[in-house]
Amino acid sequence: MPTISMFFGIIIYMYYFDNKEHQAPHIHANYAEYDAVISIPEGDVIQGEIPNNKLKLIKAWIEIHQEDLLADWKLAVEGQQPHKIEPLR
Repeated sequence: MPTISMFFGIIIYMYYFDNKEHQAPHIHANYAEYDAVISIPEGDVIQGEIPNNKLKLIKAWIEIHQEDLLADWKLAVEGQQPHKIEPLR
């Protein structure tokens, strides 16, 4: 499960070959004891939970890096290493 970005205590990652359970492009986000699966490009929580203020940060980051995230998604589902993406600043 490669980590692709980290910001404000949030860790963003993608699993390899992760298009079986959630077919839509998505990321996994971890903050403290919270874990969530979040769709790209909508930023909707598909599974799990994460505090609202952190979800707003993740949604802003997704909007800024949408093209990079979709490119990483393609790599990850093909079993290739996704690229790191700049954190939210």
